[in-house]
Amino acid sequence: MLDRLVRPALLRRLETTPAAALVGPRQAGKTTLARSLSPVYYDLELETERLRLDLDWPQIQQEPRLVVLDEAQAWPEIFPRLRGAIDDDRQRNGRFLLLGSVSPALMTQVSESLAGRLALVELSPLLWRELPSEVEQARRWLCGGFADGGVLAAGAYPQWQRDYLALLVQRDLPNWGLPSRPQVTDRLLRMLAASSGQTWNASKIGQSLGLTYHTVNRYADYLAGAFLIRLLPPFEANVRKRITKSPKLHWRDSGLLHAVLQTADHPSLLAQPWVGASWEGFVVEQALGLLAALGPSHAGHHFRAGNRDEIDLVLEVEGELWAIETKLTTSPSPHDLARLDRSADLIGANRRFLVSQTPVPAGDEHHASHSLGSFSRWLVERFGR
Repeated sequence: MLDRLVRPALLRRLETTPAAALVGPRQAGKTTLARSLSPVYYDLELETERLRLDLDWPQIQQEPRLVVLDEAQAWPEIFPRLRGAIDDDRQRNGRFLLLGSVSPALMTQVSESLAGRLALVELSPLLWRELPSEVEQARRWLCGGFADGGVLAAGAYPQWQRDYLALLVQRDLPNWGLPSRPQVTDRLLRMLAASSGQTWNASKIGQSLGLTYHTVNRYADYLAGAFLIRLLPPFEANVRKRITKSPKLHWRDSGLLHAVLQTADHPSLLAQPWVGASWEGFVVEQALGLLAALGPSHAGHHFRAGNRDEIDLVLEVEGELWAIETKLTTSPSPHDLARLDRSADLIGANRRFLVSQTPVPAGDEHHASHSLGSFSRWLVERFGR
């Protein structure tokens, strides 16, 4: 099993709370990680496993080992039981680990039954930093981070991604409550892929689909909750310019994005007119995924003021403000850094990073030009615990 960077953070949360929820997309590795922590495991999507847990419940309440409940949102009856078991012995921590593939359904149950009793930890697909060799790292941008999707062994991409999305559209999203016909969802995903890296415009998408912008926003919330897309909120600074106040759309996994956009290989990817937007989204998701795994308090935004000043990722990290710009080049110019500085000055950023494909990182921890590898390494050195 690959070493997952989130493991120490998850164990720390279990040491201080009675329960934790490990959430993330299907096939991200939640079950593999959880079963490495405890052999006491129940898959609540299966009726036979729900029956087994029901019969085992008197013993489960006294179980000294961590109890893993996979796809917990599939059996809502478990949440009142968990609340009762936790409240009967509030001094015991690290008792239950819940796994979930869809955030809205799980979070509704958590907020209603387990508020104050459970810590939330997110697991992304394999991060660039978690891959074992330069060969896998070189595939990560094209293929995405799902272990079975081609990143660990060439050949599965892009058919695996297409099958993954087809199953989500036909089965999982309707089961999770998305009130959209599969044909509409499929068209919506194609439009969202074409809009990746752009400011969110629900009205424009709704016009193309024959839907109101309210409906499009509601569908987008489901897709965000299922970890397919991210609507990166704007950073609202007090500047004397007109600020873009709409979110920015990114796909959470670059391999799924590229499969929808019919991109077969790395040369084809580099030939696309949208390749810069893809690189931006990839870097944004790597940074946010790495911070989520390492555990520091953080929040991500984008910033755009006027026609020239923008920052791809504004991070609020433990009291600091970071400005991160992406550039798909091996040789970032002084002009690129000056442009970043001009925008970063507007918001008073403490640190400024330009992430490109440069082979020779330069600068210091406050102002630097990085490759993705050197930036990831810097984050791990700073926040790895």
